[in-house]
Amino acid sequence: MFENLQDRLGSILNGLTGRGALSEADVAAALREVRRALLEADVALEVVRAFTDKVREKAVGAEVLKSIKPGQMVVKIVHDELVEMLGSEGVGISLHAAAPVVIMMVGLQGSGKTTTTGKIAKRLTDRDKKKVLMASLDTRRPAAQEQLRQLGVQTGVDTLPIIAGQSPTDIAARAVQAAKLGGHDVVILDTAGRTHIDEPLMQEMAEIKRKSNPHEILLVADSLTGQDAVNLARNFDERVGITGLVLTRMDGDGRGGAALSMRAVTGKPIKLIGVGEKMTEMEEFHPRRIADRILGMGDIVSLVEKAAENIDAEKAAAMAAKMAKGKFDLNDLADQLRQMKSLGGMGGIMGMMPGMAGMKDKLAASGMNDKMFDRQIAIIGSMTKAERANPDMLKHSRKKRIAAGSGTDAAEINKLLKMHRQMADMMKMMGGKGKGGMMKQMMGGLASKMGLGGGMGGMPDLSKMDPKQLEALQKQAEAAGLKPGGMPGLPGGGLPGGMGGLPGLGGAKLPGLGGFPGLPGKKK
Repeated sequence: MFENLQDRLGSILNGLTGRGALSEADVAAALREVRRALLEADVALEVVRAFTDKVREKAVGAEVLKSIKPGQMVVKIVHDELVEMLGSEGVGISLHAAAPVVIMMVGLQGSGKTTTTGKIAKRLTDRDKKKVLMASLDTRRPAAQEQLRQLGVQTGVDTLPIIAGQSPTDIAARAVQAAKLGGHDVVILDTAGRTHIDEPLMQEMAEIKRKSNPHEILLVADSLTGQDAVNLARNFDERVGITGLVLTRMDGDGRGGAALSMRAVTGKPIKLIGVGEKMTEMEEFHPRRIADRILGMGDIVSLVEKAAENIDAEKAAAMAAKMAKGKFDLNDLADQLRQMKSLGGMGGIMGMMPGMAGMKDKLAASGMNDKMFDRQIAIIGSMTKAERANPDMLKHSRKKRIAAGSGTDAAEINKLLKMHRQMADMMKMMGGKGKGGMMKQMMGGLASKMGLGGGMGGMPDLSKMDPKQLEALQKQAEAAGLKPGGMPGLPGGGLPGGMGGLPGLGGAKLPGLGGFPGLPGKKK
């Protein structure tokens, strides 16, 4: 979503940090480029003016221009103002009200209200253990009520029975009453939208609000909307009174201006973002983490949280035990590749790694993408159980059969086997005897440097930490001089090493991220 803005701001700010001293003219020239970059990203003009004025006011002070590293000070100011524009602290959906808590979904037609209703219901059911009732108030769009019913079946969430001929306000009143009688904690009202804002729509929203007395009114907006998102948010807030925003299609290739503009104009927090089509692909919005990503600083905390959600703890522990013994077969390699895909693939992981966002283009150029992982998983899937456990069995005739079964060729199979040998050799080194094994020494050294204890080799169990603890851990790591680098051992890719050095990501609960050395790129 923010890739274009990230590239533009990255090049502008890198030009500042690379200089020993800055004048007011240097800062002014850089801010003109920042202004142009934000406008090209579809950020509203009034928001851009306010942002650049605040940055200029702080950046041209004597304490900045005469500081030891003025360029880095300017970057910090831009970062802090981005965080302020996006909302300082993340704010989730409030459930602090007498049950049933009523959540009213509003927005234009086509913004994704119904799908977002299903995603929020599933999230509240799975993560917050709430009993949720969904009700469709959309009596105009054909099959809208049936769509929500089907989503209820898909997610296992209760939906209000459909009664033909009822008005939206009557359905809202019936939904709240049914939630009370059914012992539901939350009732979500999926209201109707229009292709544009009009008076009948606003009157209907106001009447539904009066009948249901919602605790939360969430405006669902398409993040690809662009500058018109500002007018949309302002109109709904003035007429209905929204409590928060939900942005959909944040995984798209839009410019990201809506996310930066809507919060600044309305003053209402962005509470959730949709990052994919699956019902589980809904995330909380963390302003500081988004600002970090925009400025190429990475987002390790979100990466760890994503790993904790997607990696099976029992399988991870079993994998860690095998690695500690220096064992690593093709079944383990296939598991590693699947884990990488579940974390968003190479592009998704690199986007969250500090200083690694610019590597995505190089990865694509080297042929390292999710399609390559799919081919490698297909190759392993075409092998017999014995071949996966003992790759030395794979002679020419067997490779020919595997190539035919996986739709690849012998060269790709040889690349996969070479990658496996490199990873297996590394696992043997890490799990070797001697002074407790290289892996244990590395982890123990890291733990002692940071003053931490517990977990594998003295590391803490990251999967049991809350986001604030994870952020504190990251700051401790940076203070200790531990700066994660790139991927180790990428032949032909020309990428720097060090991903295996991320604190705790090789731990017993989350072993996968430390085990990706040796992924082959194309030969130069």
